[in-house]
Amino acid sequence: MDKKIKIGIIGGAGYTGGELIRILLNHPSAEIVYVNSKSNAGNFLYNIHQDLLGETELKFSGSPSTRVGWGEVDVLFLCAGHGAAKKFLQENKIDERIKIIDLSHDFRLAESSNFNSRSFIYGLPELNRNKIIKADNIANPGCFATAIQLGLLPLAKEGLLTSVYTTGITGSTGAGHSLSDTSHFSWRANNIQPYKTLSHQHLGEVGETLLQLQNSNELEINFIPWRGDFTRGIFITSQMDCNWKANDLKNLYKDFFKDHPFTILSDELISLKQSVNTNKCFIYLEKIEEKLVIHSTIDNLLKGASGQAVQNMNLMFGLPETAGLKLKATGF
Repeated sequence: MDKKIKIGIIGGAGYTGGELIRILLNHPSAEIVYVNSKSNAGNFLYNIHQDLLGETELKFSGSPSTRVGWGEVDVLFLCAGHGAAKKFLQENKIDERIKIIDLSHDFRLAESSNFNSRSFIYGLPELNRNKIIKADNIANPGCFATAIQLGLLPLAKEGLLTSVYTTGITGSTGAGHSLSDTSHFSWRANNIQPYKTLSHQHLGEVGETLLQLQNSNELEINFIPWRGDFTRGIFITSQMDCNWKANDLKNLYKDFFKDHPFTILSDELISLKQSVNTNKCFIYLEKIEEKLVIHSTIDNLLKGASGQAVQNMNLMFGLPETAGLKLKATGF
């Protein structure tokens, strides 16, 4: 594709906005036209994202609709907080020609997927790739939801899910850029804590997604998330009863993900560092008597947010799925 995809980013000062900028600056087919942040209008991007010093001379715009016409962009990434994306679309008339990829929770569930004449497709490529290719609007999945679903999708396809017990630990960047009591270094260091026990907001999208493959009233996901003492990454462990043999389960997973470049079944126990700074999800299966344990790990800011958003953009514009996303893990 010779012509560059022109990009607009709304809410570019936070963690997901920053990661999106870093990826797109090095994407072979993308050109960032503007990055919006009302509180940072007029500042260079590197004033906020200091690692971008020497990478770009772009400045934050406060009102992109006046700075440049909406018609100058092909796709708009919404990196605003939950509730803010819907408000933005209510207050701004966006040409229907412009595609939208929203990274908030606002349009992920079926009941909220149609808004102001726009219909949003749930952007999990390992499930909805064909729909994403044809889509004009994407609701990017949540970070915990992505890691849990990728670990369970092959089992749902075979109708094997009943009661699943899941725990997951996430880094402090999962709480967003604004500081809170539980995201300060002094609180996080040498500390962990469960939160939103059995009530995390991502459970709704997890349930809807799995039921696309397994239509069963017996499906139950019991999820306990944890705050971890590290900055980025998610590690999920799910367990359930299963009478399948270990080799049959491995073959099931390998077959399900064979055409999906970012989801990899490991033959050895996985660790968090394998996924950090990549758009990959690593999965490892343990079969212990009649119990199946599924481990999965992702970077919450990449495969769990901005990386997956660019993966969806690639599919929407007919680019190689991996374009701009061949990123290096942090091995040590």
